[in-house]
Amino acid sequence: MRTLSALPLILIAMGEIHAGDNPEQLLALPADGWQLVTDGVMGGVSRAQMSPDIVGGLRCVALRGRVSTENNGGFIQIAMDIRDLADRAAAYDGLRLDVAGNGESYNVHLRTADLWLPWQSFRASFQSAPDWTSVYLPFSSFTPYRTGADLDLSKLRRLGIVAIGRDFDAELCVRDLAFYRTGR
Repeated sequence: MRTLSALPLILIAMGEIHAGDNPEQLLALPADGWQLVTDGVMGGVSRAQMSPDIVGGLRCVALRGRVSTENNGGFIQIAMDIRDLADRAAAYDGLRLDVAGNGESYNVHLRTADLWLPWQSFRASFQSAPDWTSVYLPFSSFTPYRTGADLDLSKLRRLGIVAIGRDFDAELCVRDLAFYRTGR
């Protein structure tokens, strides 16, 4: 696994922000601690790289590579440990990502302390676009994958942004990642 730490200016400062007529409160997730993981950990042949980048004048972390389903593979991902924020996650409605990509579909995988096997997760998908886009994924949209457990936000451990499941070229840049809460 490769770790990318101390990426400057990826995320807004830790805290809550109020914006516009439709107030949204955000809790930014940490900017450092990203790790690159591929299906090579299980014998797959997908290839990837993770690096800091500037896209459209904005700093980001980039995931680029080729997803291959050969040899029982089929994923590349960047992931981070978020267990330090688990006690606060339940106060929010979901995840907000600011992303730019190549038009492909990607997943966000959440892992909790209730999941033991590496393929288990809670998953939500989103479509990337070439221009920077804010993607909102309500926690209620995450579906269990190969587990009977319910998503317990107080037990969050890991978050992954994943290119998965089919042969394709992946290119996704993440500028901002936060828990969001809609105005109530």
